[in-house]
Amino acid sequence: MATEMALVKPISKFSTSSPIFSNSRYGKFTTVRMSSTSQSTTKAAVKGGKKAAKTAIKETLLTPRFYTTDFDEMEALFNTEINKNLNQSEFEALLQEFKTDYNQTHFVRNKEFKEAADKIDGPLRQIFVEFLERSCTAEFSGFLLYKELGRRLKKTNPVVAEIFSLMSRDEARHAGFLNKGLSDFNLALDLGFLTKARKYTFFKPKFIFYATYLSEKIGYWRYITIYRHLKENPEYQCYPIFKYFENWCQDENRHGDFFSALLKAQPQFLNDWKAKLWSRFFCLSVYVTMYLNDCQRTAFYEGIGLDTKEFDMHVIIETNRTTARIFPAVLDVENPEFKRRLDKMVEINEQLLAVGETSDIPLVKNLKRIPLIAALASELLATYLMPPIESGSVDFAEFEPQLVY
Repeated sequence: MATEMALVKPISKFSTSSPIFSNSRYGKFTTVRMSSTSQSTTKAAVKGGKKAAKTAIKETLLTPRFYTTDFDEMEALFNTEINKNLNQSEFEALLQEFKTDYNQTHFVRNKEFKEAADKIDGPLRQIFVEFLERSCTAEFSGFLLYKELGRRLKKTNPVVAEIFSLMSRDEARHAGFLNKGLSDFNLALDLGFLTKARKYTFFKPKFIFYATYLSEKIGYWRYITIYRHLKENPEYQCYPIFKYFENWCQDENRHGDFFSALLKAQPQFLNDWKAKLWSRFFCLSVYVTMYLNDCQRTAFYEGIGLDTKEFDMHVIIETNRTTARIFPAVLDVENPEFKRRLDKMVEINEQLLAVGETSDIPLVKNLKRIPLIAALASELLATYLMPPIESGSVDFAEFEPQLVY
């Protein structure tokens, strides 16, 4: 799960505990523990194995979260005796793809990683650490969800269960690779602590399908776009993890294709007016979340030679075109009005962040936030109500290619 979903969290179970940093050490690396209400990042990492200075980032709507679902309903959906729409031959073909494990030997590090990390300093070093932390958390979130689905569906539908288990393998591999990247900056996420300490957001199965399909597909387009850009502009290749993105994004694409097959097996999630409304809602949530997140981190994209907004719009447009093959309706993201509203949301979000940085008492801050939140909600609603594009169908989705290049 390569990108994080946040604006679509209808149920939040997070506690109000304060951010934690562990004093424990793995060798010379600082172990970063993230509580259920905060993420931690380095303010300035110190070279040579010294303890890094640290600061806490408050959890917001844009922070990666962990998910759970109604596993009993999932079992019913994939029971071949109940659901006659299940195309077991298609799932068996997908299973063989996952068993092939094209990237089994791909994620192998070399000395370039540490050498490159030691050359990154100042604000860009802080941004890289945050990128690795957020990406690792998002991938690890996917690992936990897929692993549990693989376990719960083992008796009901062994083929689908095994695919989920193999996807959890991929996500664990990605998370581990990213966590190893943090070690280059003398840090490491305590993933065991995250598993126990983090609270989980509940999504109904159909929402898991919509959200995860989009997450995997948008992850594909993010990774392949960065990879192609750096291949054409090697002078911006400041850290070797990006060299792995071409094969990495194929994992994301295969995961998305699997969720496409899951949606086709549940036509009730695609063929009525409610499906159109939910499809547009999740498209909006994923696109806005990415755009606002990335616009807070322009230094990262500038550091690798990208214009943040141009990059995001390219990713959104390509993801939307891919999504239109299966979702019954999508947003008209190529309408100039869509980007204008996104940019307005960025402005409002920046004002909200500025309010949080003031020295005002909490009551005054909250009063200042009210009109800004109302303005942000108004922009979201107006964007959602833009005339949509009537798009995919179950039949058309059958022709979705296995890999988009």
